[in-house]
Amino acid sequence: MTTQEKLIKNKMGLLELASYLHNVSEACRVMGYSRDTFYRVRKAYEEGGMDALREKTRRKPNHKNRVPQEVERAVVEIAYEHPAFGQLRASNELRKRGISISAAGVRSVWLRNNLETFKKRLKALEARVAQTGEVLSESQLAALEKAKEEKIAHGEIETEHVGYLGSQDTFYVGTIKGVGRIYQQTFVDTFSAVGFAKLYKTKQPINAADLLNDRVIPFFEEHGIRVLRVLTDRGTEFCGNVERHEYELFLALNDIEHTKTKTKSPQTNGICERFNKTLLDKFYRVAFRKKIYSSIEELQGDLDEFLCWYNKERTNQGKHCRGRTPMETFEENLPLAREKICGMQGEELKEAA
Repeated sequence: MTTQEKLIKNKMGLLELASYLHNVSEACRVMGYSRDTFYRVRKAYEEGGMDALREKTRRKPNHKNRVPQEVERAVVEIAYEHPAFGQLRASNELRKRGISISAAGVRSVWLRNNLETFKKRLKALEARVAQTGEVLSESQLAALEKAKEEKIAHGEIETEHVGYLGSQDTFYVGTIKGVGRIYQQTFVDTFSAVGFAKLYKTKQPINAADLLNDRVIPFFEEHGIRVLRVLTDRGTEFCGNVERHEYELFLALNDIEHTKTKTKSPQTNGICERFNKTLLDKFYRVAFRKKIYSSIEELQGDLDEFLCWYNKERTNQGKHCRGRTPMETFEENLPLAREKICGMQGEELKEAA
């Protein structure tokens, strides 16, 4: 029940109690209202019914208190010039320019223009640059870089199209009697959320490379694009001497850039962690209660069926999917990905020439 509904209920209760007691004074005393309020409520109810009992705000905007238009424009402009400035610092900076406005006044202007937070100011700046094509200052570039770093630190990944960035991780499935330890190599395209997973008995660099070679790269080549970059944690199966480490060698041979998560920041690879949790909750915990597996191949077969359903039939509520399946998102974004990747390759050829 909303606050408005509670107030209407109380007023109706006052009217009903007065009618039941046949005593306005006693009803007002019990309900905590004045007699004057009672008669105003009764009159409103008789004239307009229950809708007339709604509380009406008495607040009216006082436009006389607003700052002049030229000051408002200056306050908005400084939000674009220095998006990292807070309201106090913006006020001080404007004072140096001969514009007198308090920090609270700056905030009021920013609120009216939907610029009150750093995130909103950056979003507005990006939209303005995209529209006008203006050159960013050092201050603006620094603010955008800072925001990008904060996004990475909180697990937000910048990805422009399918194939732009893949997220890879090792997941310990468990131990099967007669089979031994089972590890899963996981790969997720960070734009479309299309996922791949393959099971192994050991946690080795060669297995991490095998998933890419056996499942991931053929899939992307089949659709006419390639994987540009892979994000992993700093596990020994992913990191090592480039000249001797199987995984690092494989990435170098296939011209795939390797990005590693920040130290002690596993949430940076959150999209892969989330995919692993989905497999754990939706597949493994169900499969191991329904069936006793005698081989890793048997388990892999059921996992492949689940992945087919996950990629092609299960809707995803992620940032780019928005209620579509991962494969629908992947296929819809393919033309843009091909255009972007072909453009990059063309620039590389020019530079080589």
